Parts: sequence; structure tokens; C-alpha cells
Amino acid sequence: MARRGAAALVLALALLAVAPAGVGARGAGVEDPADDVQETWSLEPSYARLEPEPEPFSPPLPAGPGAGERGPRPPQPRPPKKATAKPKKAPKREKLAPQTPRPGKNNSRKGMRTKSSEKAASDDQGTPLARDAVREGCPPLGLETLKITDFQLHASTSKRYGLGAHRGRLNIQAGINENDFYDGAWCAGRNDLHQWIEVDARRLTKFTGVITQGRNSLWLSDWVTSYKVMVSNDSHTWVTVKNGSGDMIFEGNSEKEIPVLNELPVPMVARYIRINPQSWFDNGSICLRMEILGCPLPDPNNYYHRRNEMTTTDDLDFKHHNYKAMRQLMKVVNEMCPNITRIYNIGKSHQGLKLYAVEISDHPGEHEVGEPEFHYIAGAHGNEVLGRELMLLLMQFLCQEYLAGNLRIVRLVEETRIHILPSLNPDGYEKAYEGGSELGGWSLGRWTHDGIDINNNFPDLNTLLWEAEDRQNVPRKVPNHYIAIPEWFLSENATVAVETRAVIAWMEKIPFVLGGNLQGGELVVAYPYDMVRSLWKTQEHTPTPDDHVFRWLAYSYASTHRLMTDARRRVCHTEDFQKEDGTVNGASWHTVAGSLNDFSYLHTNCFELSIYVGCDKYPHESELPEEWENNRESLIVFMEQVHRGIKGLVRDLHGKGIPNAVISVEGVNHDIRTASDGDYWRLLNPGEYVVTAKAEGFTSSTKNCMVGYDMGATQCDFTLSKTNLARIREIMEKFGKQPVSLPARRLKLRGRKRRQRG
Repeated sequence: MARRGAAALVLALALLAVAPAGVGARGAGVEDPADDVQETWSLEPSYARLEPEPEPFSPPLPAGPGAGERGPRPPQPRPPKKATAKPKKAPKREKLAPQTPRPGKNNSRKGMRTKSSEKAASDDQGTPLARDAVREGCPPLGLETLKITDFQLHASTSKRYGLGAHRGRLNIQAGINENDFYDGAWCAGRNDLHQWIEVDARRLTKFTGVITQGRNSLWLSDWVTSYKVMVSNDSHTWVTVKNGSGDMIFEGNSEKEIPVLNELPVPMVARYIRINPQSWFDNGSICLRMEILGCPLPDPNNYYHRRNEMTTTDDLDFKHHNYKAMRQLMKVVNEMCPNITRIYNIGKSHQGLKLYAVEISDHPGEHEVGEPEFHYIAGAHGNEVLGRELMLLLMQFLCQEYLAGNLRIVRLVEETRIHILPSLNPDGYEKAYEGGSELGGWSLGRWTHDGIDINNNFPDLNTLLWEAEDRQNVPRKVPNHYIAIPEWFLSENATVAVETRAVIAWMEKIPFVLGGNLQGGELVVAYPYDMVRSLWKTQEHTPTPDDHVFRWLAYSYASTHRLMTDARRRVCHTEDFQKEDGTVNGASWHTVAGSLNDFSYLHTNCFELSIYVGCDKYPHESELPEEWENNRESLIVFMEQVHRGIKGLVRDLHGKGIPNAVISVEGVNHDIRTASDGDYWRLLNPGEYVVTAKAEGFTSSTKNCMVGYDMGATQCDFTLSKTNLARIREIMEKFGKQPVSLPARRLKLRGRKRRQRG
């Protein structure tokens, strides 16, 4: 009895923590998506009284098609006001008391949030669930993540194919031309009250909410300002969500980009859900993008669902981590695997948050001669959260599998020095985390705190190289690698983020061989160059001298990803990358000056690629296990590519390593250099290569090096002897004398002869 009383008290407190104040007045439209938009809540004692929980079931359907859709329009209730504070949420898992929710939980976020009245949908056409069930957070069905296919979306009419129902997905982006195929929303063919867009969940689902956006467009302003919600079990007979005795009118958007969430007053169980616009922007059309919140009900007989179910057997922490939780997770991994991990930071963000990295190696903290260095970077755009979480999952996985004796992982850890930087822009991430996975829109948290896009904040070395090549100064005056950073970029007045400077210093300090920066919003691997060479062009295939190597590196990730090379999958937004098997040359996609990929290639030895890991930048927490399964093998395979090509030591006759020696490959107009110990790694595809090592003061050495198809770099060492002039100088300096300068001696003799003749 005592247990039952305690449980009742806990449940009462949980309900009390999440009870809304009801319907408020209409608020002004949000102008800036970066502003904090919150919602005011009040605690009403009546919600603490528990009610018996009826069995959830689909509401009885009225006779006749379209019932509840037409007829006189009921008086519109007071529109719910926009959010002004975060609600408290009943805790999940095994916590026994309500707690203050972490910002960014999926049902408590920034953006626009409206709340419906508790008494709605209580008429005889719908059966309300218990109040604790009302407040359960249901995940998105998957319009944004493409789990909902185009065949599950239907509409009354469409303006054209590019504005069809299949384009009515939350955060979908329009093409540059906003053409017939790729536009930025579903738009009805007519502007009247009979238009609708619906989703077929293909199974009974407990629908709990609707999120809407306007049309993504550079030129037009179209959005829906209010709508009705209907549900059905057969797509013919529809039940409208009620507010007392009348149809409930939900407040929509006040501009086209900020998502607006409306939670249903009571969850509705059905297979189909329909949005019926009631009003829209005066100077625009009926256009919207949307996401539906709902919990699929168990149905063991539903073959379609079981066939498409994705599970994981990895025991990892599948949740979103804010800055504090990320640090704690890193600490846990370090304590689990103290012999192979090290936590360090490469600098601080604009707001003073440390940029933490985790090193995974059998000798953490030191560079081992002959062992290549690899890195993953995520979170350059703070709102592209999936990459960050994949990095946190990867470090857990490597630790667990190493302890379990997984031979593949043990070999990778012992033969590679791996660095993982999960959050390059923690300031931006904290903004996105407060908004949450569905209400942050497309860009909240993308930039640093001072408004800089890190992804293209690096020095433009491409122009310096190409101008020198046009003047035929390479490599005589300007090298084809290790191009120096311009002085203006290093000045304090330059518009350079502190995070960018930290990454540059990090890459100059550690001799990285291969790296991947994880981004979001697409599903493709982009390789350099990212900047077009021709003036006035925005798209042009611009290959590097190592184009074949970059293509292989990109394909190694894409081909092992579960979806990237799937020819049947739908494009995320506008680009179809299947013609290149899920890869793309960055410049042929869209030109970017000062990208991390181009800078890394031209200023360091590191071959860097951009890996876009998902259409949804910030997927719901429930999607993380599937996203991990999509990317796990690819993440490991890509790291293994650091061992492809040739490696070796460049030493003098005494066996001492020669730092900064240049390694050239015949036929490839891009060199690399040795590290401080004289070791080097040169990524190459299988084949036979003529390789030359040269260093200042030494005679060059050339040899043939064969790269095989088996994993593992070919050893290709060089021993260089000093030139005669270098030996003379060394001897003269040893005895305290300066080497004779022959040109100066000649000039001196000529002057003496002139004086004698004069």
C-alpha cells in the first residue's frame, strides 16, 4: 500500500510539473530565430488529481466521407500565445521525482511553441487518454529524416510537381532556381478552405502534435497562419480535433522559417493525419512544411514496419549531450580506458568554453615514429548535431571494443594515433540544444557566437597557388604545398574566429595525414577543391593533383554507409549525388573560399574531406541508434585508409631523421614533408610510383615504390647524404671560420684589377 501511495504521489508531482496554463493570447511574431522564445506555465492543483486511465483506441468514425470537414466555421478560439518559458517534463527512465529538464529535450525547446486547451477533443467523437499519457513526448514520424516516404504524403492539390506533397517536409530547402522539381514546400493549387495535406503512418499511431513552417524561398513569402487537424483510419472518413463543441483552430506561422509546434489537446489514435489550412499570409499562398509527432502503437502483424525496423546491439549512450554532459562522457570513457585515451583541449571558444578533444592510441600523449595521425572534427556548425553525437558514440565504441579484444579495433588503436574533436563550435551548439531537435529551424546555432561560419573562415590559399601557377612561379618561387598563411590573416583585426585559429594551431602542431570533418543537412562525402578556379563561376569541377586519391577516400566512406550509395533513396533537398556514388567534388557542388578541406591540403600534409552524415541536421534522440548503425562501419573504414599508400623515414648517413624533407611523387604536382622525426606518410592508390626525397643541404634520392591492394602502407625509406657545399660549411663552422663566398671573392678581385689599371 505504501508503494502504491508513493507511486501515486510521484505521478501526481510529474503531472503537476507538466500541466499547462491553457490558452493564452496571441503573441507577436518572432523576428530573430536566435532570440530566446519561451513559454509561461502555471501549476493548477486540479491536475494533481489522478483520473482512471481508459484504454487508448481509435475514435468512432462518423458516417459519410468528409464528416466534420465542412459546414459553418465555428467561432475561432483565442489563439495560443507563443512560447515564453520552458515547461517541466516528467522524467524518463528510472528517476523517481520530477526534475528541471535539460534544455533541448525534444518536447521543450526554443522556437515557436503553442499549447492547446486540455478540455479540447472531449466530445463523443474522440476518447481522451489519461493525463500522464497526454504529456508523454512522442518523437517525430520522420518527414525530415525521410523515414516517411514520398508515397506516404498526399495533398488535395498542388501548384506543380516541385511544390507537391512530397516537398512538404520540415526544413526542406529549395533549389537555387526554385524550379519545377525542387521547391521549398507543399503549395496548394488553389487558395481556399478545402485544401489539405495528409500523412499515412501505415499503422495505428498515437498522434500528439504538429510542427509547421512556411515555404523556403528567396523571393516569395508564403505560410499558413491557422489550420485544423483531422485524423482517420481509412482516409475517407475524417474526425476533426475539437475544442469543446467546435472544431479547434491551431495557430500557425507568423513567418516562413521559424518552426511552430502545436500539441494536440489530447492524443489521437489513427492511421492518417491531415492538416487543413484555414488562413494564410495575406499576400501569399497556402504553402507549408511540416513534421508530425506521434508514437506508433505495437503491431506485431505489421510486416512493413518490422521489415524497416533498425536496431543496434551496441551498448552506448544514445542521447543528446550538452557541453557539461559531453565533458562528463569524455571523462567516463577516459576512466574506462585510461591506457589508450587522453583528454586535452586545443583552445577556447568565443564564450570561453574549452574545445575538448580525445586522443585514442596505445601511447596517448606522444607521437610515435612511423605511426600516422588521424582526426575527426565535428560541430563546426553548431546546429549540425548528428556528427557531434556520432563522435561521442565512436569514442565509446572504440574503448569498449578495445577492452573486449576486437582484433580489428585493437590493431587500429595500436597502429594509429586517433584524435576526435566532437564540438568545434560549442557556443553555437548550446543555442541549438536549447531549441531542440525540431524547433531550431535550419540555422539556429550554425555560426559562432560572434557570427562567423567556421567552415569557410580559413585563409584562401587556392588563389595564391593558382595565381603563382599562372605566372609559372611554381615551384620555383611558390611551393605547391605548405603555402604560407598571408600576414593579414594573422593580424588581430582580421575577421577570424578564435575557434578557427585554434584549429589552425592544432593542425600545424600535429602531423595529421588524414581527416574528416562531419557536417549535416545532406548525405554525401565532399572532397577538395571546394573553390572553383574560374572567375565568376559558382559551380565547376575543380580537382586537386590528388583527385584519384580523394575520390577513393570519399568512396570508401560512402560505399560502406547504409544509405549513401543506395540508388533507391530519395534526395535530401535538391541534389542527387548518385551519379558519383554518394560523393562529390566540393567546387562542382557549390564554391566555398577558405574551406577547411582546401586549407588543410595546401598548408599541411593532411588530406581532409567533408562528410555529410544525414539529411536532418539535428535528429531526434530516438533516431540516434539507427544513425549510428548507418555510419559505424564507414567511420571505421575511413580511419583505416590512413594506412594506404607509402610511409617511411628520411635519415642522414648517421641515422638521424631529417625534418621538413620534401617527398615528391612523379606525375603528381603536390608534395608533402616529413615530420620532426623524419617520418612521413603519403596517401596513394595502388600502383608503382617514382618517389624523390630532398632536403636543404642534402643530395636528393629517388626510388621506385610499389603500393599494393592489401591494407597497410608500403615502407619506402630514404637515406640522404650532405652536399659538398654543406660539408664544407659544416667543417668551416666547426673550426670557427666562415665559408668562402665565391661571388663576393670574384667581385673583390675585379675591383682590385680596376684599381691597378687606374
